[in-house]
Amino acid sequence: LLACLGVTAGGISALIYALDQSVKAFDQLAHPPNYKWDFYGMFSSLDHRSVRRGWEVYKNVCSACHSLDFLAFRHLVGVTHTEEEVKAIAEEYQVQDGPDDTGAYYMRPGKLSDTIPAPYPNEEAARAANNGAYPPDLTYIVNANHNGENYVFSLLTGYCDPPAGIILREGQYFNPYFVNGALGMPQIIYNEVLEYTDGTPATASQVAKDVVEFLMWAANAEFDDRKRMTIKVIGFGLITIPLVVYWKRLKWTTIKNTKLLFTPRYKR
Repeated sequence: LLACLGVTAGGISALIYALDQSVKAFDQLAHPPNYKWDFYGMFSSLDHRSVRRGWEVYKNVCSACHSLDFLAFRHLVGVTHTEEEVKAIAEEYQVQDGPDDTGAYYMRPGKLSDTIPAPYPNEEAARAANNGAYPPDLTYIVNANHNGENYVFSLLTGYCDPPAGIILREGQYFNPYFVNGALGMPQIIYNEVLEYTDGTPATASQVAKDVVEFLMWAANAEFDDRKRMTIKVIGFGLITIPLVVYWKRLKWTTIKNTKLLFTPRYKR
């Protein structure tokens, strides 16, 4: 009976897998390749020079449409910039504050405690400026999509002419990595789209890689801390476990192997 149940379960699983693969094959969505990201190495961290350049890409290119609502200026301190640099960056923005003594709201230069201002005051304004499309917040965009880092990189670099039979409306652009291929965002990443302050050549792939690294950090600010803690736990375990095993054998071997001879006394 158990053998029959096992064979039946295996057959059903194989059928479900085959149907799932056939549906994926029929889907017109291109699946991004798995690129080799250095930060996934056992002893590798995020490239903070790349994260800094990724902030430059966001500030100069992406921030025109996309927000980082869950990221404050103070989060950049010690990660991409020094505290003084971040203060200078924050002061470049105007942030609404108030009310003051008269009950009025006013604009002031940004501070470290402020979240990074969004390009639009609300969703309606964002849709009106983008032909009805709503640019998503980018703080957790890497975690929000399956295979997020590869998806974002492929999306940014995957624009091409639509194949025969694909009709796009005005204001739409073809990208095989987006659902149905019709995307409201034009291609914004290309060679020399900006000039890096550190002199790194701003090729399209370099720019896309840097902004993905930045967004990876934005979505996983504790990424390096988790990896350091994992390494510490593994190292502690490699030292502690042999000592515990040795102590256990030293302490309990004699007790476990002790044999007691009991001779009962018979009453006469």
